[in-house]
Amino acid sequence: MRRRQFISLLGAGFLAPIAAKAQQAGRTYRLGVLLPLTQHAPINVAFLDELRRGGFIEGQNLGVEWRAFAEHFDRMSLYAAELVKARVDVIATATDEAIRALQQVTKTIPIVAITDDMLGSGFVNSVARPDGNTTGVNILGREGNGKRQDILIEAVPGLRRMAVLADVTTDPPLDALQEGARAHNIELSIYRIARGDEIAAAIDNAKTSGAAALNVTSSGLFYAHRQLIRDRVATLHLPAIFPWPEEAEEGGFAAYGPSLNQLFVEMMPQQITKLFRGAKVADIPIEQPTKFKLVINLKTAMAMSVTVPPALLLRADKLIE
Repeated sequence: MRRRQFISLLGAGFLAPIAAKAQQAGRTYRLGVLLPLTQHAPINVAFLDELRRGGFIEGQNLGVEWRAFAEHFDRMSLYAAELVKARVDVIATATDEAIRALQQVTKTIPIVAITDDMLGSGFVNSVARPDGNTTGVNILGREGNGKRQDILIEAVPGLRRMAVLADVTTDPPLDALQEGARAHNIELSIYRIARGDEIAAAIDNAKTSGAAALNVTSSGLFYAHRQLIRDRVATLHLPAIFPWPEEAEEGGFAAYGPSLNQLFVEMMPQQITKLFRGAKVADIPIEQPTKFKLVINLKTAMAMSVTVPPALLLRADKLIE
């Protein structure tokens, strides 16, 4: 046998993907998904692509039951019940509200979730060895709220009034932000949002009140409506800072936080893959980011006539030009 043919046979058979090694032949694994955005959103396509790389391919050995709730927060409990009724093997989800709804309807189906602080919100009693049926990824987004405010104050010289867009269902009292603003002699207005249709009006009101910058907190609701937020602040020439580096890469003025792609697109599919292969929830520790990145979009800054101080530019992990 020729060497090239031998190598081809190895690639096709003997060296079949290690990812498929522990999968049951002929079985279709069922994944339930309760996330803000639809299955066709780019980040969710990347999420399914990562599962594919792990050997779980939709339409072949993977079936997906998808529920997108960004426009239907009032249906959260209904969607959760539907996924349990569909007898899925694992459920992927995000946000405190979704985790809470799922934990109310199942104590046995493994839940892999991404939210701010799984332990702090009471969804588990251990990060290293999660109890019950829930594990996943902590994003620690709220820890960055104050840092984002400080960055925004430095990025917009002469700032006297600013605003923060807060999620009424997930954001704690923001007294620390108020104190931080007062320390810089800046007036801070907080706009608490419960639904997506309130966002545009809140941003308009912030601008009308004299705010010259906007801090967007970490929220599934705001991520689902990030394009609306970016378009609105661009129209109003209102520089805004976001919690995900990817949002500045997409056109936001600035962002500071962990990589959402790393947390959601890489870590969560790996955890789901382990569960499909027979791992127990307790054996899958909750993961969390190890690095927060600062990204500044100079194109957006120029469009808003904002000159970012050189010292801040030097500290940025990435500049979009």
